[in-house]
Amino acid sequence: MDLQLELKIIQINPPSHANAILGQSHFIKTVEDLHETIVSSVPGAKFGLAFCEASGPCLVRSSGNDDELRRSAEEQALRVGAGHIFLILLKDAYPINILPRIKEVPEVCSIYAASANPLQVIIAETDQGRAIIGVVDGFASKGVEAEKDVHDRKQFLRKIGYKL
Repeated sequence: MDLQLELKIIQINPPSHANAILGQSHFIKTVEDLHETIVSSVPGAKFGLAFCEASGPCLVRSSGNDDELRRSAEEQALRVGAGHIFLILLKDAYPINILPRIKEVPEVCSIYAASANPLQVIIAETDQGRAIIGVVDGFASKGVEAEKDVHDRKQFLRKIGYKL
């Protein structure tokens, strides 16, 4: 048996003013459970989510309360195409608001990334299917923060309401 492996990079671009959460799960009820988790964690959050089914018809299943985010999640998850992954696109909330609850969903296995940055998903593709090997989140570091950078970071956190 001659097994083949191909590596690919799939670009994920969260829409403007949105965050992406990319993870892996193991069961078709992930769509409903993630939907319920998001709306019960942050009322008023806008989101779209997509889940790549890994058996049967192998469809991208989706849900959400924002049509643009839902369609974007569907399209980007389909491009990734790895079994049992999910992609949540989130507005009017930050991943920090829902990640602990998402991690508690029984079928969630892992979270690869939670970010507003562009993501590059490193995929391994075989004759059977695709797997996520890792995720490049944003850009390479350019240096160490200086005193002004520390001040700016602290001011930003206060501006968005995460520190007093």
